[in-house]
Amino acid sequence: MPASPSRRSFLKSSSATVAATVAAAHLVQQHVAYAAGSDTLKLGMIGCGGRCAGAAVDAMTADPGTKLVAMCDLFEDRAQAKLKAIQQQKPTQTAVAPDLCLAGLDAYKRVIDAADVVLIANAAKFHPFHLRAAIDAGRHVFLEKPHAIDPVGCRAVTAACDLARQKKLSVLSGLHSRYDLGIAETIQRVMDGAIGDIISIEENFIRTPYGNLHRDPKLSEIQYQYSNQYRFGWLCGDDVTQSLVHNLDRATWALKEAAPLKCHGLGGRSSSVGVIYGDVFDHHSVVYHYPNGVRLYAFSRTQHNCYNEDSSIILGSKGVAYPKSARITGATNWKYEGPRPNPYVREHEVFLKAIRAGQPLNCGDYMARSTLVAVMGQLSCYSGKEITWEQASTSDFAFKPLPEQCTWTMDPPVQPNDKGIYPVPVPGQTKTV
Repeated sequence: MPASPSRRSFLKSSSATVAATVAAAHLVQQHVAYAAGSDTLKLGMIGCGGRCAGAAVDAMTADPGTKLVAMCDLFEDRAQAKLKAIQQQKPTQTAVAPDLCLAGLDAYKRVIDAADVVLIANAAKFHPFHLRAAIDAGRHVFLEKPHAIDPVGCRAVTAACDLARQKKLSVLSGLHSRYDLGIAETIQRVMDGAIGDIISIEENFIRTPYGNLHRDPKLSEIQYQYSNQYRFGWLCGDDVTQSLVHNLDRATWALKEAAPLKCHGLGGRSSSVGVIYGDVFDHHSVVYHYPNGVRLYAFSRTQHNCYNEDSSIILGSKGVAYPKSARITGATNWKYEGPRPNPYVREHEVFLKAIRAGQPLNCGDYMARSTLVAVMGQLSCYSGKEITWEQASTSDFAFKPLPEQCTWTMDPPVQPNDKGIYPVPVPGQTKTV
């Protein structure tokens, strides 16, 4: 693209990342060993679902000097199946010994012990807990979104990332939009004034339900809920926190990381009714209030046979920006025409090169902030109450039990009735913050 003030601003804002990339490339070319006389970065997976497996493959694609050496899941059959699938995609980089393909609630400890870089993408309830364990052990961490599901978890993420800075460890967020070059330049142009002042933002993540698992009759109630975590709020945080967080992160980025003053949410369940849907809502709408009268309207829905849309739309006084399609209309008509590599791979390229260069990457500030924006919206939908940023930031609300209190024999916090239907939160009655 021809040089322009906005383009130069974007490149300038990315200077830290570029510097890390260049320095890392130089080190790799010089064959400088990463640790203990070896160029190999050992990867460990906590969680063996599709997202953690995807992160492992992305990391191995980004850096041929990485090897997967350990992995765990709550369920042994899932761990074994995912190991076979990854071996087929990355046979020369998969080196998981039989005793390091693990299962159980405590298996994460051995994965952390075996790895240099820990990839965490399991039930989001455990994300802050496992992040802190990895940082305490001196490991670099990739943490999938949502990084937490309640205010207590968000503060735990901030504390863990602060500790990572002190220990010169890298922490990468799974909010991959930050590594999409088209989105990044669109948002930079918005911040440079290409659409004037932001008036409002519309965010949509509306689609069919996903991760629907029919119950295996051999499983106990707690085992079933662990196995079907996307359908239980105490494990996944529900859909604003689980999915709409991507959209809210893009909006927060465009608003120069400003926190909302307050929000009010509307949500419930109207059509996704049945045993497999657990206790989560199937529709949410959240309105966030920002300084200067700016409002962010955020919508998520998981229902069958309905209109679907995944979009970010930023409305300004002089135009409209569409970050996902990387274009702007209005006083400035522009469309991104530059390279747009896979952001899932690119984030790992930046992350792993930073580790090799000894120039730690830490996404802690925005990953905790954007997660809390999502959490306060979800809790407002559950309670039907307006929630302020101050309330969300200081609340002691946490989905019980705490991650370190979870066992294989406990009674889960929600139970089905005699027809297998689970109770859902009731706005106006459910209490959160």
